[in-house]
Amino acid sequence: MSFFSKLKDRLFRSSDKIGEGLDALVAEGDETAESAAQAPEPEARLPEPPAPGAPAAPVAMPAPAVPAPQPAAPPPAPEARPGLIGRLFGRGPGEDLRDEPRRVLDDQMLESLEELLIQADLGVETAVRVTANIAEGRFGRKVSTRELKQALAAEVARIMTPVARPLPLYPKKPQVVLVVGVNGSGKTTTIGKLASQFRAAGKKVVIAAGDTFRAAAVDQLKVWGERAGVPVLTAPEGSDPASLAWDALAKARAEGADLLMIDTAGRLQNRQDLMEELAKIVRVLKKQDETAPHNTLLVLDATTGQNAVIQVEIFRKIAEVSGLVMTKLDGTAKGGVLVALADKFGLPIHAIGVGEQIDDLSPFDPEDFARALVGLAE
Repeated sequence: MSFFSKLKDRLFRSSDKIGEGLDALVAEGDETAESAAQAPEPEARLPEPPAPGAPAAPVAMPAPAVPAPQPAAPPPAPEARPGLIGRLFGRGPGEDLRDEPRRVLDDQMLESLEELLIQADLGVETAVRVTANIAEGRFGRKVSTRELKQALAAEVARIMTPVARPLPLYPKKPQVVLVVGVNGSGKTTTIGKLASQFRAAGKKVVIAAGDTFRAAAVDQLKVWGERAGVPVLTAPEGSDPASLAWDALAKARAEGADLLMIDTAGRLQNRQDLMEELAKIVRVLKKQDETAPHNTLLVLDATTGQNAVIQVEIFRKIAEVSGLVMTKLDGTAKGGVLVALADKFGLPIHAIGVGEQIDDLSPFDPEDFARALVGLAE
């Protein structure tokens, strides 16, 4: 199964929400037009009878009907055959796109489209801008659901294309990648998957288990390290994470590692003490290498919806976030928040996750994502 197929299959909640909403928008207008076209004509009214004693009105005699000349029957037309595309998709000549329901793109429809996009978690500002761009050149015209989906997918892809960038690799050794995020966002799993992919690409990777407050997080990272064949550096539970980061960087440099990936404790953005601890890790790394960390990845849980916007704002102030990874897109109808993040911050989106398997983390493809989000076929 291609990653697009997996993405489309697992983004079904978002795809259904947006796709079904677009279907309903167009069908609503089409049914209104159809019912108006099928409305019965008003009955003909009979003349009122004359008042008593009044002379009867003359009655006009109808003119004799003259039969109209019948035109000669045209020769039977040759049976139409479906074209190649029609045959491939099982569509006959009378079942083309002209048979799809259509609705005039007017103010009422645009308002409903805007509400639909806000409910899909694109955010108010992004939804307004996307709706306005879709209306340009189409306002007042009849559009089908397919045309509306294609227009929306094109707008989403236009927003996402500038931010679709893989994690950059530098000649600097070791390249320090600090991974941050709130509790349960999927940091540990993301580190394991990235480490496995980089090692498969021939890179020497070292992982530092910087979440020294939770033994379970360290154990989980060890499991991923064993799967990927990557060493995991640990410290006793409750140790200073900044001290572990210092030791891990020194060891990675001594061993000639290409990448050092540092896990951090899940930090809630409203816990000032934890955020200060994260800032301390950054300061300690810079004392050993003033250019470190070279990448700071913020891992976001798609199920948090618009709360992801707040997380990006706060983590950027503390740790100078350089890129995003969005996880759990398979468990939410809020995949549209990724569009809002791209539109608002313009931060690179390095990868997205749609599952727990090693190949469920993939480089972000804006066109695949846009088509999957709105429910278009591959």
